[in-house]
Amino acid sequence: MTLFGALGFVFILNMVYYWFIFSRLGRHKGYRESVGVNHKKPPVSVVICAHNACHQLKGNLPLILEQDYPDFEALVVNHSSDDDTQYLLNNLEEKYPHLTTINIKEDLNFFSGKKFPLSIGIKSAKHDLVLLTDADCKPVSKNWIDRMQSAFRPNIEIVLGYGPYLREEGLLNKLIRFDTAHIAIQYLSYALTGIPYMGVGRNLSYKKRLFFKSKGFISHYRIKSGDDDLFINRVAKRSNTAIMINPESYIVSEPKTSLGQWITQKRRHLSTSTYYQPAHKFLLGMYAFGVVSFYTLFIILLSLNWSLIPVLSLVVLRLASQYIVFAKCLRRLHEKDLILFMPFYEIMLIFLNGGMMIANLFKKPVRWK
Repeated sequence: MTLFGALGFVFILNMVYYWFIFSRLGRHKGYRESVGVNHKKPPVSVVICAHNACHQLKGNLPLILEQDYPDFEALVVNHSSDDDTQYLLNNLEEKYPHLTTINIKEDLNFFSGKKFPLSIGIKSAKHDLVLLTDADCKPVSKNWIDRMQSAFRPNIEIVLGYGPYLREEGLLNKLIRFDTAHIAIQYLSYALTGIPYMGVGRNLSYKKRLFFKSKGFISHYRIKSGDDDLFINRVAKRSNTAIMINPESYIVSEPKTSLGQWITQKRRHLSTSTYYQPAHKFLLGMYAFGVVSFYTLFIILLSLNWSLIPVLSLVVLRLASQYIVFAKCLRRLHEKDLILFMPFYEIMLIFLNGGMMIANLFKKPVRWK
């Protein structure tokens, strides 16, 4: 195969992903149930794990406790905190009777990271419908619980939500937010295609009975991260998974403010993808291969003074497809300010993700704290 033939092959590969997978999110209309309708709504247990998160809980937890929903509880698992987290939670329990605090002083030796406290929180939940988020996250509206639960149907056991980062000034903020949106475009689109493979613990809901029927995190209890994506990767199916992207269902959190902090966080997240099911790893790997190969072959052909018109034609067609498909997806996720410089962010992430994956081969990332 000639170099141009190889470029043509990866171009077609890119088109398949853009138009047959990612375009589904751009076309998705979502669930249109109105908030406050009179049909019976199931009770919900919101579960949050916290470690030295007094500052975050002080600002975020009241927004969860004051949700406009008829029947819910909030459980906060205080995991070995040595700040004022327990003092704050005790005060909030006096004001909010539907708040329950669970204090854990020690880990079990065979569990790693967040999985033990999260398991305790889910086990302690009073209701079958469990909604997960983190201490550093806050809902964008009082209808977060209502919107997330509205995606459940008799056959649905998992609802994947979206958890963007706050919009701030600077290139790093845009890069972090594009990376987050790009990941969301993938896992939400795959779910709409009938191949759900992950969710994010910042905004994720599933049935408690599914958690125990699947034996929770036992199959990957020694892996330090993956309490969200590895569990969903194992139990999610076409028939039992839905998504919710109504803007009132979003949970937002503050992004890292330094490149080093973000890379540390990203390395931890990337380390779990090696444990995905083989079919999922293949599909995700082929997409990454197609993107990296297209840019690489384009640069090689330019350096060899290959005929410019056919090469640039493929580049323009790919760029147009990317803008059409991803622009619709980013608008659907209310991230339209990221549209203009998409190719620039994509190229930066190719180098950063590649470097982080190489680094993970030589040194394991830091565990959840």
